[in-house]
Amino acid sequence: MRTLWLKRLGWLALIWCLSVGALGLAALAMRWLMHAAGLGR
Repeated sequence: MRTLWLKRLGWLALIWCLSVGALGLAALAMRWLMHAAGLGR
């Protein structure tokens, strides 16, 4: 039973890390596009 909880928690942490990474990459891409369009610093 305990291993099932650890497995579920591990999957939750993995999905959370991947989603945070994807959001970070999307934000970085938006910054690059804004900079290329002359809107950034």
